[in-house]
Amino acid sequence: MRSRGLVQVIIAVVCSGGVALSSFHAAAQEVWTVPRTPEGHPDFGATWTNETITPFERPDSLEGIAVLTEEQAAALEVRTAQRRAASDVNPRPGVVGAYNQFWMDAGVQVLKTRQTALVVDPPSGRVPARLEAEASRDFNRAHEGDSYEYMSIWDRCISRGVPGSMFPAAYNNAYRFLQVPGYVVIVHEMIHDVRIISLDGRPRIDPGITLWMGDSRGRWEGDTLVVETSNYNNRGWIATNAASGRVKGLPVSTELHVVERFTRIDVDTLNYEVTITDPQTYTRPWTVAMPMTRRPDYILFEYACHEGNHAVTNILRGARAQDR
Repeated sequence: MRSRGLVQVIIAVVCSGGVALSSFHAAAQEVWTVPRTPEGHPDFGATWTNETITPFERPDSLEGIAVLTEEQAAALEVRTAQRRAASDVNPRPGVVGAYNQFWMDAGVQVLKTRQTALVVDPPSGRVPARLEAEASRDFNRAHEGDSYEYMSIWDRCISRGVPGSMFPAAYNNAYRFLQVPGYVVIVHEMIHDVRIISLDGRPRIDPGITLWMGDSRGRWEGDTLVVETSNYNNRGWIATNAASGRVKGLPVSTELHVVERFTRIDVDTLNYEVTITDPQTYTRPWTVAMPMTRRPDYILFEYACHEGNHAVTNILRGARAQDR
């Protein structure tokens, strides 16, 4: 039977590489009991965050390495801090908007698993994108000054999609989970998207109805919440933020099928895993996995996207000025 959880994935990787797991974490799991709702399901009710400096895909410099050593992780964190400090002192010419790191919240550490990429399958840590999908991404990037239609749906304040809304970005990496009988609700800080996921086995909406975030249905497999999403339109992107690297801008088709798994493994950790299948965009399914951290002190702020969004009009005005 194929392993489905992040814990199983990481255990398999580190054992094959001869890396010892933390005995402290193992001991903590032995004595911890998952809290439960009145219905008997694991209680996810909390605010969780996933900010991290772990790259989305595995860098070429780490080819063949699935897990960092403690020394490698510490060195990466130091280099990241130094690079950010240098960029604050000497910003790139023409950069506007963020100004400095005060306005960011991208995290300062790698994931606690020390995995070298958010992508855990394929084993290469690289997304198996089709050439035609990459060509579509490149065309949109080259023409975003021509029309809003070529811009990111995030820049246009529409949505970050599913699972794009779960991928770490430079800020607003918080998710509030609420549970009521028959439903799980996820409130996203970014673009204030709210996902209402039914658990009562109701049929899906008509296949002819397509949505930006798809149509989600959930179920419990033991203590794991499994959410399957389909019925996507073909106007979104799988990832919209720069932290996703070359994956940003890969198109979504109506054949996209997403399976997410949420498993609470200790008091402060919610494992997240998502498998993405879209034969129009990828040569095979691929999987992202990462732990999310409980943050009882975190306050979700209003994400007033359209109210302060001058980017779209200014980008188009700037492009028209260049045309002239």
